[in-house]
Parts: sequence; structure tokens; C-alpha cells
Amino acid sequence: MSQTWENARPKNMDLTHLSKQSPIIIVGAGAFGLSSALYLALAGYSNVTVFDKQPYDKNAYSTAEGADAASADFNKVMRMSYGDELDYQRFAWDAIQIWSLWNKQISSSLPENLPHGLKPSDKIWYNCGFLRMSTDGSLSPFEESTLRNITREGLRSTQFVIGNKDDEKRAPFYFRKGEWGNKRDPFHRQRQGKSLAGVFDSSAGYVDASKACTWVMHICRQYGVRFVLDEKEGQVCSFTKSPAGNKTVGIRTGSGREHRSEFLILAAGPWTPYLFPAISPLMETTVGSVVYFRLPPKEKAPGLWDRFSPENFPVFAYGGWTKGLGIGGFPRTADGIVKIGYRGVKYTNYEEVQDKVTGTKHRISVPKTKYWPEPSEPAITKQAVQAIKSVVREALPELAELGIAGCRNCWYTDSLDTNFVIDHVPGDEGMMVCSGGSGHGFKFLPVLGKEVVNIIEKPAEKSAIAKLWQWRTKASGPKNGLEEGEAGPRNWKKQEMATEKDWEFDQKAKL
Repeated sequence: MSQTWENARPKNMDLTHLSKQSPIIIVGAGAFGLSSALYLALAGYSNVTVFDKQPYDKNAYSTAEGADAASADFNKVMRMSYGDELDYQRFAWDAIQIWSLWNKQISSSLPENLPHGLKPSDKIWYNCGFLRMSTDGSLSPFEESTLRNITREGLRSTQFVIGNKDDEKRAPFYFRKGEWGNKRDPFHRQRQGKSLAGVFDSSAGYVDASKACTWVMHICRQYGVRFVLDEKEGQVCSFTKSPAGNKTVGIRTGSGREHRSEFLILAAGPWTPYLFPAISPLMETTVGSVVYFRLPPKEKAPGLWDRFSPENFPVFAYGGWTKGLGIGGFPRTADGIVKIGYRGVKYTNYEEVQDKVTGTKHRISVPKTKYWPEPSEPAITKQAVQAIKSVVREALPELAELGIAGCRNCWYTDSLDTNFVIDHVPGDEGMMVCSGGSGHGFKFLPVLGKEVVNIIEKPAEKSAIAKLWQWRTKASGPKNGLEEGEAGPRNWKKQEMATEKDWEFDQKAKL
């Protein structure tokens, strides 16, 4: 590892009740679990084990190979735009620096020194920019506050407001020839006589989530982290408690085996409330909807491959970040897949779950995936398909001509206020929760674990951003939908699922 990366290690890492050899268990090998494991290992803790029921070592977090988790994906947005939330903006900027460093480390590696699923020509971070396109001709208050905070940090030069004289004038000197024209109006609104307003963030882009997780697992292994990845041996079924019942001291897996811990980090993403129902007042498992469009072979449609390449096409939010239908998308992958997602409604799936420790039964939202006890078909809601189709018809008619090729439900955890939950469990010195990504957590994979370790070490001396993540209670009034409960309109069982017939476009565009 380079000296720059070594300098990212947390300093003064003597945890008051842990030795460097203390057994530490992390439940979940997604972004939060991997980052926590990495920084514990960097701090010298030599007995860190990560448990997960999915065989990520074999499928390299590839959804095509069966990986089914929020952290297993083609792409995740990497952005600094956070409105008035300056702490997240700064945290994202720090993450970008390490994403860039990791790209360099991968490209300079020998093929035999990289893990299954990665080769030196791969990138995990694509700085293609992020366009937040308004459709009403004006910037939202969110965009205005983002610009103020980015200017405050001396980074205004990375932002280009479409239609701003100064930004338009300097753009040709900042971008490659032709790039600005492609990325400022990828939906060809101007030629249609429509309003053109928005912000292009040149510091942003996307991360190849599956490859990123594969890379970080590789680094973790280099520093001695052990992984138990198996449907039985890696599946955590319950937690074991001390004789007094006030401290978590280990886990029991699907095979029936028990593993002792002196400290446990629960980072199970959308399975967190299922494993630990007591957390359900703070976070809720929800699902976002995704569709895929597959481009024809490159030799048959070179124009489309060029148009949707990361060099010419940005990550986008259509209608802006806080307005519109909640539609966003990405450039094509190396395999010619264009992904568009819908988060206008975050659906829930309520089931009865029994707390394995107390025996108490809860009605909480749980994931509905191939790893849920009752496997389900990958259908998304008709509402999501209709919203995506309406934007594609208007803004990307080339994709309407191709038609939807596939879909996916991506299960997350939403906290009650979209801030993560990363803190010790009250009254249990042997356990902390590290979850509640709320649809924006993956980008922090390179830096999150540093804060996790600092929270473990000095819980009374949290940083500004860590204070946002501390254990809290539900305030009065609506907070991110958690107040709706099972009776709310987002309940999965109340939705109409789309069929492949619903995927079809009534009037196909002409290429």
C-alpha cells in the first residue's frame, strides 16, 4: 500500500476494553462492514472476522453471478452535493481522494496480485460528472445551498451552472473537446425548445460497487481480516449474551456453531432490523426499483455506445435532486447496460419477526430477495416502471426504442432522518450497529471505517459527522416515512407488480 493510504490510518487506536488480539466479529460484508473491517485491521487489530451468508469470494459481488445485496451493483452515485449538510460534503470529498488512489493502485497491480473479479484495466471510480437537470427552468433551494457550501470550501470551480455566463465561458477550457456539449444537455432539451437549467458537478460520477467491494475485501485480507462467506457457516441466526444478559458475547450461525466475540459490529444492511428488531424504531428496510436497458452489440450500434459512454454521458438526476419523479441514471457499463433507478417511493415489506434473544414478536419491514426464506421473482412495481418509462420517452427516446431488458429490486435501510446509525447499542458494551445507509452510504466506503473505529475508541469524543449517526429516538412529525408503518401506502403487499408486458413502450421512438 502507498504511503498516502497508510496515512489514512486512525491514530491512537487503543480501545479501552479491547486488546489488539480481542476477537471482533462483523456481521455483513457490504460497504459498511468492509470499511469497518479495513480500518480495524489498519489499526492493528489481528482477530477480526466478517460473517456473511453470500459467497462473495466466489461471485465477486456480481449480480450476474447471484450476488443479491445493496452493495452488489454496477454503479453507485459518487457526489459531493449535500445542500446544507456540510459534514457529508466534506466526508464525500475525502472519499473521492481515496477512490482516486485505489484506481491507481489497481492499474499498477500485476494481474496475479489482484483478486478474482478484478484486472489491472478495471476502474472502480469513474469521474464522469453528475448532472442534476431541472425541468422547470430554475434551480431548487437544495442546489442553491449546495453551491454556497461548495463555494465556501473553495471548490466552486468544480461546479458548472447551466446558463451561467461565467461557467459556460470557462467550460470549453475545462472539458475535453465536445464533452461539455454532450454532458450539459444529454437529453437534447435545447433542440426541442425546452428549458435548460441545472448543475453539472464535475467532481462527481459513479463507483462500480461490485468491483469496489471486491477490491476492499482484497485489502482486508492482506491485513489479516478473515471472512466466513457461506449460506450456513456465514449466516448469523442469533446473538449470544453474557450470563447477565446485558452484553453480546458472540453469534450462532446457520450451521449451529457458536463464535465468541469481545465486540460485535452489526452491519447487515437491510437485514439489520431482521437480525436485531430493537433497531426498528430507528431504521426501516425499504426498496428502490431499477430497470436495465441493453445496448445492441457495439459493432451494430457504435453511435449508441459512444453516446452513453462515461466519457460523453453523465450520472444524472432528471428533474433535479429534490424535485421530479425521483429518477436517476448512469452511463453504460462496459457490457453495454444502461441502468435507471426510481426512488420516488421507497417501498416496505412487513413480516412477523421474532427476536431470537427475547422471544418478542415484531411486525417490521424485511428484504424480499433470493436470500429471504421465501425466494421471490424479481418483479418491480408497476408504479416504478411507469415513472421510468415516462422519463425515458421524454428524455432518452433511444432507450425506448430498445425497450426494458431487465429489472431489480435493491433493498436498503432508511433511517428515520436519512443519517446513518453508527453507535454502541445502549446498555450493551459488546455490540454496535453500523447501518442505515439511506440510499447514500456506499460512496463513503473508503472513509467510513475510520469514523467507526474512532466511535468505538472514544464514544464521548465524536466528530461532527459521527454525532449525526448516534443512537436517537423518533422525533414527533413525519420523518422519512417511518411514521407510516404497515398501514401506510408504501407497503409492498398493496402494490401492483409490473409484468414484462408493462415493460413495453406503447410508442417506440425512431432512432
